[in-house]
Amino acid sequence: MKKGFYTIIAAQFVSSLADNALLIAAIALLSVMQSAAWVTPLLQIFFTISYVLLAPFVGAFADALQKRHVMFVSNALKACGCLMMIAGVHPMIAYGVVGFGAAAYSPAKYGILTELLPPERLIAANAWLESATVLSTIIGTMMGGALISPLAERFVARTHWPLVHSAADLAMVAVMLTYLVAALINIDIPDTGARYANRLREPGKLVGDFVHCFNVLWLDKLAQIALWVTTLMWGAAVTLQLLVLKWAASNLGLSLSKAAVMQGVTGIGIAVGAAAAAAWIPLVRSLKVLPVGIAAGLVAAGMAFYSKGLFPAGSGLRIGSLFAPFYIVFAYPLMIGLGGLAGFFIVPMNALLQHRGATLLSAGHSIAVQNFNQNLAVLLMLGAYALLLTAKVPAQWIIVIFGSFICLMIWLAKRKSVANARKVDLRALVEE
Repeated sequence: MKKGFYTIIAAQFVSSLADNALLIAAIALLSVMQSAAWVTPLLQIFFTISYVLLAPFVGAFADALQKRHVMFVSNALKACGCLMMIAGVHPMIAYGVVGFGAAAYSPAKYGILTELLPPERLIAANAWLESATVLSTIIGTMMGGALISPLAERFVARTHWPLVHSAADLAMVAVMLTYLVAALINIDIPDTGARYANRLREPGKLVGDFVHCFNVLWLDKLAQIALWVTTLMWGAAVTLQLLVLKWAASNLGLSLSKAAVMQGVTGIGIAVGAAAAAAWIPLVRSLKVLPVGIAAGLVAAGMAFYSKGLFPAGSGLRIGSLFAPFYIVFAYPLMIGLGGLAGFFIVPMNALLQHRGATLLSAGHSIAVQNFNQNLAVLLMLGAYALLLTAKVPAQWIIVIFGSFICLMIWLAKRKSVANARKVDLRALVEE
């Protein structure tokens, strides 16, 4: 890998670490405020809406400046959002500011890879990026869980820090400092030398350009398949992130801090799956992983029926003085397996879309279109989740609905891929 690649990975790791801890801390703040259950998905909706509304502009912003500068500004904005929550601004509004920074960060994060590396290195680069993201997900969710635990609550009660009145406030301070560290790492990323026309000087044309880029990717016989499934899986992943917390509470009886650990171990599977994809799946065979996405949907749906009621009361594993119930012990391999399927599936699809998008468009514009589609799916799925919670549908059946929907949509994408292959040589498009 070229010089600077590992600095990008380090910056992504620290920023993603903060992202994952922030979600747990923000949910804890809502709990302190005694908010209704359906407010939690609204938190993510406020975060995601920036991706959708700013999609025509963030690609141009990422292309107009050096991407390391864009990443620095984005992490600084995320830190400002944390400071707002500490100062007492409602978490939904402050989380929206964090989303604003994240929307600008994403095109720069992925676009810099296509500037720095040749196409044949993109799957390996994405595996590194996803593995760093996954490791940060594990550590970040566990960090968030630890920072809102009863131990942290007792620590806050003894210290009497200004503006820190609960463990959730303490977690928010830690997350803000982590974003500031990520911003400092961004400064050390080298200039790739890539330069694009500054379209920010012509804001009236940006929306028209975005619509053009949107149409180019969706009409391309290869890009449309990758865009279809990455859009679906991203929307499902964000929704399932919240569903896992709900499932761990309702099916396993875990608190939020312990459910965060359960959510985090999914990342171990994603890292293993991403590494396997990097080793075994070349770019030209990326579409071969579509059945793996269907398998991930089936496992997600099956997860809904796993609960502590399947095991006799008091059964478990004792190691020394520690006792872990079997229903918790066996839940970890289930979550790791689901993560493994997701990682093996999404890494080749992301690399394929990045390569094809950079071939047809600029890196920034391509990724902005990808983000628009993916986060529109997030908004729709989170909206559906909020409605199902309002209707008091049990978490078990919400998971079944989402898992079945994933299976159906990827099956349709596979059929579309086969139909496209009859019209054009998809392998030749990959090699362009």
